[in-house]
Amino acid sequence: MSADDGFQVRIIRSKKRRKTISGKLVEGNVVEIRAPASMSDEELRPFIERILKGFRRDRGKEKLSDEDLEERTKRLNKKYFGGKLRWSSVRWSTRQDKIFGSCTPDSRTIRISYRLAKAPTWVLDYVIVHELAHLLEPNHSKRFWGLVNRYPLTERARGYLIALGFIDEE
Repeated sequence: MSADDGFQVRIIRSKKRRKTISGKLVEGNVVEIRAPASMSDEELRPFIERILKGFRRDRGKEKLSDEDLEERTKRLNKKYFGGKLRWSSVRWSTRQDKIFGSCTPDSRTIRISYRLAKAPTWVLDYVIVHELAHLLEPNHSKRFWGLVNRYPLTERARGYLIALGFIDEE
């Protein structure tokens, strides 16, 4: 079976499998779907579409690069800080498992956790705005939060990160 976006679907049916359906990207663009033998193609179709939708979403996020992150940061700087902030680098980091981002004001470097590559873009934008604000305020003072709260989805994004366990409730 072939999807219109380049994914090839391979269905593996099992008599041992009674209810569950799973999907796994196995080689390049081949998605292996495991399903009960008793399930018809018609019954399976909505599950396959849901699984493919997730792979499509993730495939787009995998293409994120440091250059894309830099461009996104420039847009957010312009929108929320009037384009006045300057930094030496903005990069994805694979060394941030317990935090979602960091800013070192002295060296003007910003690092964003690779774990956010799969987060909704509005959460990523919040984290970038949060780290940009540290270039002006290196702490979490009332002035700092005033800068961060320029981003209208701050509370929603913080709730998302709290739910994921990225940040503690304060």
